[in-house]
Amino acid sequence: MVLSDCYSWADELFGHARLGDIRRSRRLVTLAASLAQHAGLSIVKSSHSPAEVEGAYRLMRNPEVLPDAIAHAGFIATAKAAQACPLLLALEDTTTITFTHSTAREELGNTSTSPNSRGLLAHSVLLFAPDTARIIGLIDQQRWSRDASGYGKKHQRRQRPYEEKESFKWQQASQLMAQRLGDVQSRVISVCDREADIGQYLDYKISHGQRFVVRAAQNRRIEGSTDRLFEFPKTLTQAGSHVLNVVQKGGRAARQVQMFVSYSPVQIKHPDGSGRVLPVTYICCREEAENGACWHLLTSEKVENTAQARQIISYYERRWLIEEYHKAWKSGGTRVEESRMQTRDNLERMVVVLAFIAVRVMALRQGGLSEETLNASCEQVLSPVEWKLLWVKQEGKALPAKPPNLKWAYLALAKMGRWHDSKRTGRAGWVVMWDGWFRLQNIVEGYQLAKSLDQEI
Repeated sequence: MVLSDCYSWADELFGHARLGDIRRSRRLVTLAASLAQHAGLSIVKSSHSPAEVEGAYRLMRNPEVLPDAIAHAGFIATAKAAQACPLLLALEDTTTITFTHSTAREELGNTSTSPNSRGLLAHSVLLFAPDTARIIGLIDQQRWSRDASGYGKKHQRRQRPYEEKESFKWQQASQLMAQRLGDVQSRVISVCDREADIGQYLDYKISHGQRFVVRAAQNRRIEGSTDRLFEFPKTLTQAGSHVLNVVQKGGRAARQVQMFVSYSPVQIKHPDGSGRVLPVTYICCREEAENGACWHLLTSEKVENTAQARQIISYYERRWLIEEYHKAWKSGGTRVEESRMQTRDNLERMVVVLAFIAVRVMALRQGGLSEETLNASCEQVLSPVEWKLLWVKQEGKALPAKPPNLKWAYLALAKMGRWHDSKRTGRAGWVVMWDGWFRLQNIVEGYQLAKSLDQEI
């Protein structure tokens, strides 16, 4: 779904959106296709005519067009695409969107303790098919902002119902995902970081038969043992070593680490003090070096041998893709934080549209990096005119008999954006990728103008 031409992608995603009028749905498709074709640009700069600009702004300002209705259409399209997948990872994380312009800021709540931190928080769930290394799409996304009057009341959190806490977002996301996926939910494994190590959330997943891999944050008590969870590895079944690819993040350099793996089924005590237990499989993935990396993973999956333990670890390794998605949404592909709208409702409509465009942006980049997809035809992401002009510009020789692969398109676009692989990683960043994309669109536009001029003459 995500690797197709812009209009087909937008029509499949939003063509059946229930916005009260079919003309609004058609306008949404046109707007999404234009923004996807010119990812990172504004409505004015991405539209093809003044009439298209006016129509797009009328849509974004229409109170009858609900942001949740736009999002629901995209979620249903993702659910439909997920039906053909034998296994899916639901990669989850939360991010903060802080808008760079002052428009609509007064209607937005806080995103942190700072009174100037106006914006939105968003919890995203991205479906990924590990067997084909393919991004399927967004299946849920919650958006909210905090009330500044609630700061300083952390000590009262135990008195608040679980459903009223921000941490309830994990369970709510699972509930909504299950509603949309139906029977497909049995093939989904939720993959979450330490923030999701919440007793009520784990209880919900286990009691509803939902699969998960959660990195433990709490050194929980274990039924039938005097040890707590993090002291338990010395008694676990050893499963050899695993080479872990630690991705670059912030000031941390990318590196490869040899991790020693052990596992065992355990029953952790429910933190509510009821005496109930939560049956899970515990996997410890630990670097031998002092203060080295260590993953404590809790999973619903049965692990009976080394291969299965390593498989669970590989699922958790994919969690970094949700962080890459948020980069594509914010600073890389769609630049959602630069959006300018006069009201919060208008801003949310644009935020939702850009959220789905960010999935496509990320999938285009990921297609050139994945071993499973890099040999696919570049016509999955570039039109015949686009790749041929890119070839002439970058290769400077006769066109090949058949379209080159996605790997070539990825590297050619990066080089057009003045990328040089100085770190020898073969991975271009977001900025150069989309600089190359914009340059290609300028070349295509010039070619089409010259072609139309020839016809006039």
